[in-house]
Amino acid sequence: MIKVLILNGPNLNLLGKRNPEVYGSISFQTLNNLILEKAKEKKIEVEIKQSNFEGQLIDWIQEYRDWADAIIINPGALTHYSYSLRDALLDFGKPVVEVHISNIYKREEFRRHSVISDISLGQICGFGINSYILALEAIYLYFST
Repeated sequence: MIKVLILNGPNLNLLGKRNPEVYGSISFQTLNNLILEKAKEKKIEVEIKQSNFEGQLIDWIQEYRDWADAIIINPGALTHYSYSLRDALLDFGKPVVEVHISNIYKREEFRRHSVISDISLGQICGFGINSYILALEAIYLYFST
């Protein structure tokens, strides 16, 4: 069974409340339920985490390095400047898929740069919460082929 750590960065716990015109109206808990449903369908074991603290995300990457086969991460604003998060993902040494709910390339200039994307298997953005579902599908296909 494929094991995937799903990490969510700052402010993602406020989904459905924070900027619904950008991030949609679905709550973080509803997103997690949809992810769990899709993971069960694909026979993928997932662990879902969220933190507003960069160090906590890094701790989880290190803690789960022997358990997880891959990471799906939405680093939030850490996408644009967190070299320590990048280093932790690089040290993880297994596939990483970067996800974003909004299309970061249609937003402010500073959001268009990711320090994570070049070390990721791929980046999925702009499909709302379905970005996570597409990332799970991508991981499934990666390990199935």
